[in-house]
Amino acid sequence: MTSRALATRYARALFDVALAETDPARVGEQLHAFAQMVAGHAELARVFASPAIPAKAKTAILTQLIGQATLEAPLRKLLLMLADRDRLSLLAEMDEAYELRLLQHQQVVEAHVVTAAPIAADRADAIARSLAEQTGRRVKLTTTVDPALLGGVVTRIGSTVFDGSVSRHLERLRDQLAQDA
Repeated sequence: MTSRALATRYARALFDVALAETDPARVGEQLHAFAQMVAGHAELARVFASPAIPAKAKTAILTQLIGQATLEAPLRKLLLMLADRDRLSLLAEMDEAYELRLLQHQQVVEAHVVTAAPIAADRADAIARSLAEQTGRRVKLTTTVDPALLGGVVTRIGSTVFDGSVSRHLERLRDQLAQDA
């Protein structure tokens, strides 16, 4: 089993327990903060990922870290289990998988909009409302600027891409003219 699949399983189990016992959003915030803390300390991340360091040593380090943090019981238990099974290296992937699961549960879809020039906040809100109507879900919108688009908008929702950029239209036109020639 791949590490991504394993991390997804752990994240799903954590989410299910958090949903039954506590607030899954708070658990998600705590998991994200803990994963960021580990990623921000290169030596700690290296220790947790190293197969040469015994699981008992990792558990001891984790126990000290958990003692200094305020974590919900399901997250504490899972982190200790991951340390015991020498799987703390899955922490970052598990954080991503948990976030996706939480967004699904909250009926939120992530959308990414790329434009040729910065767009105003009211225009971004209008795009988010339009996408919410189309998807039937709330939209978490992020925007970026790519001058290479020349104009128009490229929208990505999950794995679906809607490319309404001028550069893409010009590519299609060029391809069509090349085929007709």
